[in-house]
Amino acid sequence: MWLYHRSGSGSGVQLTERRTQQKDSGEPVFSPDGRYLYFSDDATPGGTFEYSKDPNGQIYVIQRLDRETGEVEPYVTGPGGAIRPTPSPDGRWLAFIRRVRYQSTLYLMDIESGREIPIHDGLDRDLQETWAIHGVYPGISWTPDSQSIVFWAGGHIRRIDIDSREVADIPFRVTDTRRVQDALRRPVEVAPEQFDVRMVRWAETSPDGRRAVFEALGHLWIRDLPTGQARRLTRQDDHFELYPSWSRDSRSIVYTTWSDDELGTIRVVPASGGNGRVVSQGPGHYVEPTFSPDGRTIVYRTVSGGGLRSGLYSRDTGVYAMPAGGGEPTLVVGSGSQPQFGADSDRLFFTASGAEGVREFRSIDLDGSDERTHLTSQYASEFFISPDQNWIAWTERFNAYVAPFIGTGRGVSLSAGGGALPQTRVTRDAGEWLHWSGDSSRLQWSLGPELFSRDLNEAFAFVEGAPETLPEAPERGINLGFSHPTAAPDGVLALTGARLITMNGDEVIENGTIVIDGNRIAAVGPAGSVTVPAGARTVDASGATIIPGIIDGHWHGSMGSNEIIPQQSWVNYASLAFGVTTIHDPSNDTSEIFAHSELARAGRVLGPRIFSTGTILYGAATPFTAVVEDLDDARSTLRRMQAAGAFSVKSYNQPRRDQRQQIIQAARELDMMVVPEGGSLFQHNMTMIVDGHTTIEHAIPLANLYADVHQLWSQTGVAYNPTLTVAYGGNWGENYWYQESEVWRNERLLRFVPRRIVDARSRRPVHVPDNELNHISVAREAARLAELGVPVLLGPHGQREGLGAHWEMWMLEQGGMSPHQALQAGTIQGARALGMDRDIGSLEPGKLADLVVLSQNPLENLRNSTSIRYTVINGRIFDDNMDEVGGQPRRPFWFEGEDGDTLAPDEAIGQVHGHDHGEH
Repeated sequence: MWLYHRSGSGSGVQLTERRTQQKDSGEPVFSPDGRYLYFSDDATPGGTFEYSKDPNGQIYVIQRLDRETGEVEPYVTGPGGAIRPTPSPDGRWLAFIRRVRYQSTLYLMDIESGREIPIHDGLDRDLQETWAIHGVYPGISWTPDSQSIVFWAGGHIRRIDIDSREVADIPFRVTDTRRVQDALRRPVEVAPEQFDVRMVRWAETSPDGRRAVFEALGHLWIRDLPTGQARRLTRQDDHFELYPSWSRDSRSIVYTTWSDDELGTIRVVPASGGNGRVVSQGPGHYVEPTFSPDGRTIVYRTVSGGGLRSGLYSRDTGVYAMPAGGGEPTLVVGSGSQPQFGADSDRLFFTASGAEGVREFRSIDLDGSDERTHLTSQYASEFFISPDQNWIAWTERFNAYVAPFIGTGRGVSLSAGGGALPQTRVTRDAGEWLHWSGDSSRLQWSLGPELFSRDLNEAFAFVEGAPETLPEAPERGINLGFSHPTAAPDGVLALTGARLITMNGDEVIENGTIVIDGNRIAAVGPAGSVTVPAGARTVDASGATIIPGIIDGHWHGSMGSNEIIPQQSWVNYASLAFGVTTIHDPSNDTSEIFAHSELARAGRVLGPRIFSTGTILYGAATPFTAVVEDLDDARSTLRRMQAAGAFSVKSYNQPRRDQRQQIIQAARELDMMVVPEGGSLFQHNMTMIVDGHTTIEHAIPLANLYADVHQLWSQTGVAYNPTLTVAYGGNWGENYWYQESEVWRNERLLRFVPRRIVDARSRRPVHVPDNELNHISVAREAARLAELGVPVLLGPHGQREGLGAHWEMWMLEQGGMSPHQALQAGTIQGARALGMDRDIGSLEPGKLADLVVLSQNPLENLRNSTSIRYTVINGRIFDDNMDEVGGQPRRPFWFEGEDGDTLAPDEAIGQVHGHDHGEH
C-alpha cells in the first residue's frame, strides 16, 4: 500500500511490503479517524498464484495497518475469506463481504465486540478465486448517517438499511456511445500446395565463412554462402537430425540424432556430406555437441526424456567430454547448458543457474576442477564466448548484445542497460543461434529463415576499421529457407450413406455422400445428387454422422523438449483420435512448435494442422518479457514472431492499455491477428473488445454479465474463446469431468496417453456442489453472447488430450447452447474467428478434407461426439486406433511396451502434456 498527498505531488510513501509478486492486495480504506488502514489481502500460503482455489476456506483476509505503530495484523479472517473493508462514518461498524457456501454475502462487524453479522446474501459472486488487481468486489459506501450501505449487485445500484435489512434499488440509466475499432482478422491460407520453410534451426556459418549448416524438416542442410542452394548434408532418413556444430577447421560437423525406436546418438559427418558416423557409445538424449579447438574432443550435454519421448537413459544427465573419434565419456559437470570452448581445448565454458534465477556464465577444466563464475545476468538467456576469448555475446529478451570479455576474478554483471563495459545491441528485432566467425571479428545469428552477421567494427567505434558513423543493425539477412510441397494423398475417396452436419447454417443432409480428391472435398450432397467417380475407394458410412474436423482454438501442450521432436507424438495422435484436426496454440516454445508444424505440413510426422502464436508477448518482468514501450517496440516484436511463421500473436499481461494498443496497431500494419488474454481482469477484457482484438482468450471472470457488456460486445467482430475447461472466476470445468465420469477408464484416452499421466489427474477427483460449478455460469454467458451474434469458439487449453475439446462442447450445451450450436462452436466458428473458414470448418466442395465420422448422432445426444469411427485428416482416413485405413498400422508408442511405466525421474507426472497456466 502507498500513500500519496492529495495535491498529487510527490512520489508517494510506501506503507506496507508486498508479500509476493503473484498475489493481490488492494481495496485500501482509512478508518474515520485516519489511524488505521484496512485492506484486502490474498493470504493463501506460498508465493505463486493458484487457480481454482476453494472459497469455502480462507483465501482473502482483511488486514489492518496501525499508522502509529506500523504494525499490520490480520483483522477479519476465517473460512469464506473477507474482502472490501468499509468502515462506517461513526466508527462503529466495518462492512465487508464474505463467501457463505459460495454465495457472496454482505457482513457487518461490530468493531467494539468483534461480532460479525450477515445482512444481505444477494450479491454477485466476488473475485476471490481469481486475480483481482482492480478490486475483489465493486466498491460499497455508507450513507453519512451510518444507517445504510450503498452497493452494486445484479446489475443495479442498491441500498440496504442495516436495521430493517430492507433493500431498495437506486434507479439509474446510462445512455452511452463508444467508439470501437474493427476487429483484427485476416484470411489464412491453411494448406497451400507449397509452403515456405521458415523454421531454420541451429543455422551456423563455418569458421572459414564459406558455408552454413542448419536443420529444417528434420534434416541437416548445407549451403554455400552468400549464394547457393540448400542441399541435404547426410543420406539417412530413419531419424531426425539436430544440433549441428562445425569443427574449427571447417572440415567436419558434429550433430545429434533422434529416433523414437533407437533413441539418440552423436554423429560426425564430413562437411562434404555423406553418412554420419556414430561416435557416442550408447543410446541417450543428446544435445549441444561441440568440438574442442584442436578437434580432439567432443563435449555434449545429456538430458532426460520428455513425456513425449521414452524415459529410458534419462538418469545420468550433465555435460560430458569424449574423444572425437569415439570412446568412453567422462562427466565434466553435472548441471549446466550450452557447453562451448574459447581459445583453449582444456577449459570449457557453460551457462548455469545461480541463486534466485540469475543466469551465470562459468568455466571449468575438462577434468571437472577449478570451476569459476565469469558473468551474471538477471535476464540473459544464453552466453557465447568468441574463439579468441576476447568477446562475449549474449541474448536478453530476444535481442543479442556484445561486450568485451574481461577477467576480473569475480562475476561481472551484464544487462541490456548495463554500462560498466562498452556494449552494443547488434540485432534489430531478435537473434537466435548466436555464433562467432572463426577469426572472432564477426557475430552471426539467425531469425526465422534468415542468417545475419555483424562485424565488430560496425558495432564499436574503437575497433580497428570502424567507420566514422556506425551503421544500424541489419534489417535483412541471407534467406536460408526454401519452398517445400505440402503433403497430400493421391486418389479419390468417397464416404457414402452418412448423415452430414455440414455447418452451412443449420443444414443437415440425411443419406449424404462426400467425395474427396486428394486432400480436398470435391463434392458434398444427398446421395442421389453426387456421382462417385469410377475407381474411387468407397467407405460405407451408413448409419453414421459426419461432421467437420474439430478446431481447437486454444490448445496448449508439448511439441518437444530440448528442441527434440518425436517422430510419432502421442499428443498429436490423441488429438486426431478425438477428431481434433486443427489446433491454434496461443503460447508455446516458438522454435519447437513451428518446427513441428512444418514437419506435419511436409508429411514427416502425423498430426493435426498446427498453428501458433509462438512465445507470448509477456508484459511481466521475466527473461522472456516482450518490452513494448512504443509503437516501434511493438513493430519489432511482431516482426520477430512473423519471421518464425506466426500470423497471430498473444498479448498477455501487458499492463497498460497503450501498450496493448501499440501491439494492435503493429498487427494492423503487418497483417497479423492478436489473440489477447485479459488475465482474468474484466476491465482489461472490455478495453480489448473496444480496441478491436481478434478474440478474447479465456473466460470473463464474472458469474453474470449484463446489458452493458451484451450491447457493447455484440456490436463488434471480436470473438470469444471462454476456455471453459479452465474457466476463470471459480472451479475449473476440467474438475467437473473427473467428478462426473471415470476418466481413468476411458479406453480411447488410455490408448494414446500414458496411463500414469491420466491416473495422476483423474483417479481422486474433488467433488464440488452443483451451485459451485463455475463453468456453467461462464458457459451460460457465452451462450447468451452467441445468441447476440458474438462468435464463440472452443479451446480446452490442453488440459486433457483431445477429450477436452468434447468437454468444451458439452459444457457449452450445459450453458444453454443446442447440440448444433455447440458443434458449430467446435468447427465453423473457430475457423471464422481465426480467418481459416475458406479452407476448413464446414463440409463444402473445395475445402480441405478434415472430417470426423461418428457412429452415433450428436444432434440427438451431444455426448455422441466421442463415438468416433474414423478421423479424416488432409484426405487420409484413420480408424479408432489411428491405423490408416488401407495403409500401414501405426507403430506402438513408447509406453505401450514393457518400458511403458518409465518416465524421466524429474518428470512432473500430471503435467507432462497439460498446460501450466501460471506460465502463460
